[in-house]
Amino acid sequence: MTDPADYVRQVESYLCQKNGGHLIRVVGPAFEMVRGWATNGVPLKIALRGIDRCCERLEARGKTRRRPVRIEFCEADVLEAFDDWRRAVGVATPSGEDAAAEAEPRKPALSAHIERAIARLAHARGVGASTSPLHLRLEQLIRELERLAPAAAKARGEARASIVSQLAELDAALVAAAIAQLDEARTQRLRAEAADELAPFGSRMPADARARAGEAAFERLAREAAALPVLRYE
Repeated sequence: MTDPADYVRQVESYLCQKNGGHLIRVVGPAFEMVRGWATNGVPLKIALRGIDRCCERLEARGKTRRRPVRIEFCEADVLEAFDDWRRAVGVATPSGEDAAAEAEPRKPALSAHIERAIARLAHARGVGASTSPLHLRLEQLIRELERLAPAAAKARGEARASIVSQLAELDAALVAAAIAQLDEARTQRLRAEAADELAPFGSRMPADARARAGEAAFERLAREAAALPVLRYE
């Protein structure tokens, strides 16, 4: 596990990069806040993703930032990213409740979800080699989503449930394709990273739940390594 003080320094260094080299020391209450992320099990990569979210939101306003971003501004985004991660891998909340019992965040419309997934798959397809097995699988998945898209906006009841079910199947195929293109060394590195992410929670998880969470964390990392979207709609 990462030492909390080292965790804080890495967050400080990353924030410095996001601020164009302007160093804002993480000290005092800010230090205690970030150290709390570490002790509560927020994986470092998830904390950095939260910082990215904060900075991207500020940049999306279309105004030049006059002042560097302070880590305190990023807390809500970091905690939101942590909640997303916990739901994805199925680990317990800090209160010990099942993550699945939490209130679900508001989802985009089904049709919008599919259109966004198509766009992200098309981007990933453009980055990889055109002859790779993953590239060919992305082509197939894009065509499948384009077939589902027209009906998604108006689908109700069983028709909607069928589309959601198909999205889950396509997502499983996408993850399998992402894993298949990993070499053995990369696979072992991602599995080790997944185990490290889950280390703060392992002692309070039953063995079967820990195994499921470990596999989910590995699949998430394999998906991220290929910059692939989540196709399932839950």
